[in-house]
Amino acid sequence: MERILVTGAGGFVGHHLVRRLKEEGKWVRGVDIITPKFEDTVADEFLQIDLREMNNAKISAEGIDTVYALAADMGGMGFIAFNHAHILQNNLRINLNTIQAAVDYNVKNFFFSSSACVYPEFKQTEEKVMALKESDAFPAQPQDAYGWEKLTMEQIALYHQHDHGINVRIARFHNIYGPNCEWENGREKVPAAICRKVAIAKLTNNPEVEIWGDGNQTRSFAYVTDCLDGISKLMKSSYAEPLNLGSDRLISINGLVDIVASISGTKVVKKHIDGPEGVRGRNSDNKLINELFGWEPSVPLEEGLEKTYRWIEAEVIKKNT
Repeated sequence: MERILVTGAGGFVGHHLVRRLKEEGKWVRGVDIITPKFEDTVADEFLQIDLREMNNAKISAEGIDTVYALAADMGGMGFIAFNHAHILQNNLRINLNTIQAAVDYNVKNFFFSSSACVYPEFKQTEEKVMALKESDAFPAQPQDAYGWEKLTMEQIALYHQHDHGINVRIARFHNIYGPNCEWENGREKVPAAICRKVAIAKLTNNPEVEIWGDGNQTRSFAYVTDCLDGISKLMKSSYAEPLNLGSDRLISINGLVDIVASISGTKVVKKHIDGPEGVRGRNSDNKLINELFGWEPSVPLEEGLEKTYRWIEAEVIKKNT
């Protein structure tokens, strides 16, 4: 039986990945500084330890065949925009320790979860942005420290593959969303934040929903099960360069609010306020992953948002009643 390590197993994508790997019959060790917040882990073993400490990374990697490196100090723009040094130091320590421990313990395969945040700011200044292809990452100019760390670790992982023979696979996630995600306290991403705000508007009969900026900034969003399918295809392949993993359907934040409001069955009033907006537009070019694996998102945005909204609405009601 293949023995798997998932770092960041207490977080959103990591928790879902652990469940998928168990369904595939793998033995899974989950590691995180936190435990899953909304339901129990199904990992065979879960270590609540801090990977910024090298000894903990070594404990995690011992006896492992494949590492999925998802651990990160992260959140939405409200967190990223004000914690650059904190994010850069913590995430570099986590990931440098993890890959070094993997090499020291002769781990065969290493998956690194990168991000669309690696792409340069100068290619994302318009709402109708050209979809970003993998080669667009250079010349480098990520907007924030989170992107710089991810781009740096991509290169470090590839150098470890060259120097030590570990099989590296890298996926650049583009706004992954779904149930069992963080939905408050500043760590939530845009879809979860909007679902929460609309659910509260419905619960309180106050139609105002705050949106940072004018709401015309654009993004693409991929449902978590599509993300897991893409990871699975990548890990079964021999492709060893960074690869986009996301939806190529571009939508404005205002448009996202409209979809969620329609799902909720309530009318909302958009209130635009000052706040960190990130880049003006970002979209995923999926040509390469489609050519390699025939992969494309299978969950429409409306369907994924409905599942996410229903789960967050239930959490909001639970907390406020």
